[in-house]
Amino acid sequence: MISVCFYFEVHQPYRLRPYGFFDIGSDHYFDDDKNREILLKVANKCYLPMNRLLLKMAKRYDDRFRFSFSLTGTAVEQFKKWCPEVLDLFGQLADTGCVEFLGETYYHSLSGVYSDSEFRDQVQLHTKLMQQELGVTPASFRNTELIFNNHIAWMAADMGFQAIATEGAQRVLGWRSPNFIYLPRHSPQIRAMLKNYQLSDDIAFRFSDRGWKEWPLTVEKFTPWIHNVAGNGNVINLFMDYETFGEHQWEDTGIFDFMDHLPEAVLSHPDFRFRTVSEAASHHQAVGEIETDEAISWADMERDLSAWTGNSMQREALQVIYELEQPIKQKGDPHLLEIWRKLLTSDHFYYMSTKFWQDGDVHKYFSPYGTPHEAYIYFMNCARDLRQRCL
Repeated sequence: MISVCFYFEVHQPYRLRPYGFFDIGSDHYFDDDKNREILLKVANKCYLPMNRLLLKMAKRYDDRFRFSFSLTGTAVEQFKKWCPEVLDLFGQLADTGCVEFLGETYYHSLSGVYSDSEFRDQVQLHTKLMQQELGVTPASFRNTELIFNNHIAWMAADMGFQAIATEGAQRVLGWRSPNFIYLPRHSPQIRAMLKNYQLSDDIAFRFSDRGWKEWPLTVEKFTPWIHNVAGNGNVINLFMDYETFGEHQWEDTGIFDFMDHLPEAVLSHPDFRFRTVSEAASHHQAVGEIETDEAISWADMERDLSAWTGNSMQREALQVIYELEQPIKQKGDPHLLEIWRKLLTSDHFYYMSTKFWQDGDVHKYFSPYGTPHEAYIYFMNCARDLRQRCL
């Protein structure tokens, strides 16, 4: 029986306001108006309509349509503050018993690469949040942007997670297929669930691309691509941003109708079942090992860390903010600690990217700033002010 695993990432960062040199001395770093505006826009285009659709689908298919989410702590905080109906709908989805919520870093940070202690603290904070807000305890893990290496897998296993989601990067898999379960070489107690990026990106990125030779993507076209895995795989991991639905792919593209009718078509084949990440990880046997000391991710063409570390501005900003960990924690001020952790969110460094071509266009789409240099200047001024406050 082949498992089809839909996993959706839900994330909203705290974007910085234009914070100039002469603003140093004010701890008002974040653009509340912009963050509220974007949160409400995405809620109306994606979170509210898609959550309602998934609730209807979960009831319609009577436990046969199952899927997974991860919700960052920064997104949950903004839902509670500006659109509590979204969080209520996620609670209703949790109550269906058809939905799994994965663990992750609370602040969507790169701490898995830069600070083991902060990584563990954020994962524990996130677990507590899921228990408090949704009444669930995550059993499987997805790191920020699916960032994965041997050490991150080991930490996730050490924290008790049974599976870890990551990218099906070819430089790690080689000739092998992402449509199987693998064991991290140094952490065989945790199972690696690898994204099928071809099929995932057909939905997430190419769905409305009129220049794509397969446009328009229909249920009748996509379903055979799923069924063709029979005999050459036992799990199909369709991992994507939740904002795919209604925000990146607008409603008038037909994306909601596509999702509404896809489960029935997939389930028409008796060998296919929808399962959550944890269910699929426990249902199938691993077929081999994967290992990589060099981190992989699901971002950009390189599928590495270059989306956040590819230029000197990004590397300097990361160095400066992580150097504040010990001073901030020794200060013992919960307010300063919360601000510092919000500055760890990976988006701040993503906005500083100077990549070109298609990847550069994606970075520009998400950035609230005019240029990468603006993102760098505002961030570094905030970091300088925070450093003064913790000394």
